[in-house]
Formats: sequence, structure tokens, C-alpha cells
Amino acid sequence: MLVHGKDIGYTTPEFNYDGVTLKQTIKVQSPNYLFLDLEISQEATPGSFEIFFMDEGIKVFSYDYELRERGQKSASRKGFGPEDVMYLLMPDRFANGDPSNDSHPDMHEKADRSDPDGRHGGDLQGVMDHLSYFSELGATAIWLNPFLENNQQAYTYHGYAISDLYKVDPRHGSNSLFKELVHEAHDHDIKIIMDMVMNHIGSGHYWMDDLPMNDWIHQFDEYTSSNYRANVAVDPHASKYDLRKMKNGWFDTHMPDLNQQNPLLANYLIQNSVWWIEYAGIDGIRMDTQPYPDEDFMADWAEYVMQEYPDFSIVGEAWIGQPSLVAYYQGGKDNFNGYDSHLTHVFDFPGNYAVTGAFNESNGWDTGLARFYENLSQDFLYPRPHDLLVFADNHDLSRIFTTLNEEMDKLKMAMTYIFTVRGTPVLQYGTELLMTGEEHAGHGKMRKDFPGGWQADEQNAFTKEGRSEEQNEIFDYIQKLIDFRQSHEVMQTGKLTQFIPDNDVYIYFRHLDGEAVMVAFNNTEEDKTVDGARFAEILDKYSTGEEIISGSTLSGFKSITVPAMSSMVVKLQ
Repeated sequence: MLVHGKDIGYTTPEFNYDGVTLKQTIKVQSPNYLFLDLEISQEATPGSFEIFFMDEGIKVFSYDYELRERGQKSASRKGFGPEDVMYLLMPDRFANGDPSNDSHPDMHEKADRSDPDGRHGGDLQGVMDHLSYFSELGATAIWLNPFLENNQQAYTYHGYAISDLYKVDPRHGSNSLFKELVHEAHDHDIKIIMDMVMNHIGSGHYWMDDLPMNDWIHQFDEYTSSNYRANVAVDPHASKYDLRKMKNGWFDTHMPDLNQQNPLLANYLIQNSVWWIEYAGIDGIRMDTQPYPDEDFMADWAEYVMQEYPDFSIVGEAWIGQPSLVAYYQGGKDNFNGYDSHLTHVFDFPGNYAVTGAFNESNGWDTGLARFYENLSQDFLYPRPHDLLVFADNHDLSRIFTTLNEEMDKLKMAMTYIFTVRGTPVLQYGTELLMTGEEHAGHGKMRKDFPGGWQADEQNAFTKEGRSEEQNEIFDYIQKLIDFRQSHEVMQTGKLTQFIPDNDVYIYFRHLDGEAVMVAFNNTEEDKTVDGARFAEILDKYSTGEEIISGSTLSGFKSITVPAMSSMVVKLQ
């Protein structure tokens, strides 16, 4: 336990509760902190007890501490996997379910929807109000960007400058509301993935006014930012200078970098994760900036969580473009230095780069559609390639529709890849509405409000009637892909067999227990035909196939024609 209060370090804590023992009291540099190690036996029962803080026999403070009952299924909670479709959203930009909390008297920044970088009022109630929308689309998991308190002067909507790791930002709701959201989501068969940050806090955190210890954060003679070169953490030839700057430098002037080598801070962060899992019943964690915190701490943290919850899921954000470097961070990898992150999942950033190249480049030996082949051919580097999270864009990247020059055909092909390849697909909010945005124009402008999430919105894209013809076209396309994926196990866990792109056509198959699906791409302006004999090892078992988007029938397979600028998903029969 971390205890904070004026001169609390001069006191002696006392309590009496069966099954709970005070093993150690730790005093630190600041007299305003105490750290208490409590040992809770298996015989301890739920309940509350009072901790007295004594000074020479006089009680100067007391605190009611509650031991909550643990759910019977707590340790066996199941995480996410390839059976899921994950929907990524930023609470401030999705829906404003409670306009009364848009601003808060105790929070510095007030709502200003006219400011792209300001708070717009989206909240957890807004997410809960639209659970049926996720079900209609087919999403089975929601990844929420951070919604904990960010009590900063400005630029707080994104949630990554946390000022209280145990408190939902009151402009998003409350702890109890988040718990209710998780419960309601589970009733809709939807999982909740919580975004966590271990690398840094917000400068508005009370620690920054009164550090427990001088080494609680990384400090320099003058402001020093990270070099943001995540591959330095894996580079066996990296200099100590570059590694220290990457690991210890601050992410931004308002994001102090935490020192996880401090054992008290490390334990605090681990216990915080366990608390949220237990309190709210979340189904998984997305770990921000995985390579940036202390590497050994991150491994200890993940190992602790996974030992406590063996069926849980954690995905780490290792924003690196090379499969060999991303694979380093997936748990179970036989790394050159013996390091094991204990992470169950990692993001397929190389696959994300492949999506952009596949549809914006001419086809060549290693360009265009060959990007897919080259990326998937390196899956041997991952301990479990089916535990990759596959995505076309995210909250830090330009919108995929913008990246693909706002061409509908290209977006459809990109969505085909995301929802048919190995791994767990992630769809960012608004992609199903052709949302646009350029990263270099500013993140606030890129992270637009979901139309219909605010009472004053002229358009309500949560309904078919409120969407444009083109928006319904892509919505229906994505919905069909998700429905097919969710109703066919072969699309979730089936083996993937790919063929080298030929005549500007790229084809792979998903197959499992006599069931097979062919996925084909043509990214040129002309219809393309390839010889079906190349695919005999799969196609010889089948005589016909149904293309799941158009409903058309294919037969014979002596040759396969893929129309210009399109993809096909063919269920073989």
C-alpha cells in the first residue's frame, strides 16, 4: 500500500484484523509517504478494518481499508483471441452520453468541441449507450483508449497523461460506471480491453508536487526527450547513450518518465493492474509503448499478471516495422539474450505497413501485393503468429481511407485482408464510415468525433438511415466480412497457405478439417486471370465455391479470374 499525507512518514501504522499481517513499514525520502506491506492469508475474510497512524501513542489519522470478495471465476477469466473482432475507440471522440460531465470544477481543462485538440465530451456512458451498434457491426471486443484522470492544463482528451492511476476521469464518468460498462458489455457478449500506460504519467499527477523518492522518475539537468527509436531496445550493438535516451527520455514535456527500477514503484504499478482486473472484470490489457519502460520490469509485470490469470490476454505496442523486432516482444520467443516478455500478443505493425504498400505501390519483386507475401513469410519468427493483432490503422496513424487516397476499392481490399488473414482483426472507429484524417495535420483533427454521438449532430451514423450511400456500402462490406469470419472457425484458427503473387494476383487459403476458403487480390486496373493448376494442393479437393460478398458461384478452377481493383473471398465446396 502507498499511503500519502502530510508528515505521514513520522507515524507508526497499527491495525487488528484476522488473517492480515503488517509485514513491513517502509519510510522513504519524502516524509509525506509510507509504504505498507500487508500479507493476506487464505483464511482472511472480506470486510473492512481501520488502520491507525500513531505518533507517540496518539492517533493522528485513520483509514478504513476494505478487503473485497474475489469472484469465483476471477482467476479463470478468459482473454481475447482470433475468435474476436476488436473495435478501437477513443472515448472522448465516440459519443457524449452524459453532457453534464463535459466539464468538471476539479479538472483544469474544460470542454471545447470547436478545438480539434480540446475535450469534446465523449464518455463511458456514450460507449455503453451504443453497445447494440457494436453487436450489429459484429465486434466482440472493444479496446478503449485511456479514460483515467488526466488533470492537465491542455491536450488531455487522448488520455495518455494519467494523473491518477486508480480513478476514471470524472469527465468520462466514474469507477463504478466503468464497472457497469464492463458488466453491460459482457451481457452483449462483448469483451472490454483496457489501455494501460507504464512508461509515464501526466505532469499533473500529485507525485510531481511531492516525489516519494528522487529516483521515482527519470530526471535530467534539462528537459530530455526520448529518441523514440524503439529498435534500440533490441539492437545488440546499441550504445548505452542511445539506449538510455530511448528508455529514460520523456515522451513529452507533460509526460514525466517513470523509473520502474525503483522496486516500490514497480510493485505499485503491478498491483494497480491487478486491482483493475479484479475491480472491473476487464478481459484484456493493451500496453502502451511496450519497448520504452524498463525491460525487466515489463517482463516481471506481465509474468505476475499471467500467473494470476493464466487465460488472460495482454497485447504490447511495439511500434516497429520489422517482424524480427516485433517478435522479440511476444512471450515465449527464444531471444538471443534470453529475454521473455511474457506477453500473449503483439501488434502486427509490419503487416500494417504491408497494407499501405500493397495498394499504393506497383507490383514488383518485393513491392505491391508482394508486401503481403514477404510479411507472412516471416511468421516463423513469432512463437504464435495467430496471436498477432492485425490492423489497417490506429489512433496514432493516418486514417486508412486517407492513406489509400480515399479510393473505395482499395479500402475494401484492405478490409478483406484484415478480416481474413491470421490473427485478431482490429477495426478503428469510423473506418466503417469512410472517416478521413492525416497524421501530419494534427492528431486532434485526425481523431474526429463519431457523427451522431452528440445530440446536436446533424448526422447520426449509428443508424442505416443516418449513413450516406457510400458509408452504408463500406459498412455492409465490413459487416459481411465479420459475419463470415465469426461463423466459420476456419477463418479464425485455420492454417494459412499462401502463393507467390503471379500476374498481379495474390492468393492465400485458410483451411481446417476439410474446410477451405480462398482469398484473392488484384490491385490493378485490369481483370487478371491465373492458372488454377498452381493451387491444386488445395483446390483439387473442391469443385465449386461461393464468393461471400457478391454471392456469385465459381466452378472448375481451371483458371481463376479476379476483377480489377478487387478482392474475392471464396468458400470452397
